[in-house]
Amino acid sequence: MIPAMPAVSSRSSAYPALRFGRLAAMGAVALLILVAGVWASWGTAQHVMLGKGRERGTMAVTACSGGVCTGPFRPTSPGARARERVRVDDSPAVREGRTYTVTVKPGGDEVVRGGPAGLLYAWSPLAGALLLASVVVAGGLRLPRTAWAMAGTGLVLLTAAWVAL
Repeated sequence: MIPAMPAVSSRSSAYPALRFGRLAAMGAVALLILVAGVWASWGTAQHVMLGKGRERGTMAVTACSGGVCTGPFRPTSPGARARERVRVDDSPAVREGRTYTVTVKPGGDEVVRGGPAGLLYAWSPLAGALLLASVVVAGGLRLPRTAWAMAGTGLVLLTAAWVAL
């Protein structure tokens, strides 16, 4: 061995591969969490955000039982028709005796909350995913600033949804 050359052991040559493996695995986990949050949010958010051609109106909640609230629908958009009974999932966003702005899901009598409160509530799963993924990004990827930004965004979104409801 030449004295000017450092000794190469199998352990030091494996470190970059292990580091890349950890980064790839944690990156995949964080990405999976975020995709799941978007997927869970989009099912409701699309009806609130992409309302062109959809029936919009108000719903007066008259009864809640079995995880579903019902009430009459009064249209406010052109082409919408009044319905005697529509249903919305019973959630913290809906209370009996109140009237809400809603959008009718195509092909049925199910509605989702509309307006800013409904939009923020629809994206709540993404906010939770941001909070969860921030832990993975901070610990697994060792990117604390990015993790703080993700956590802050998720917390702001959840707080705004809570205040709006």
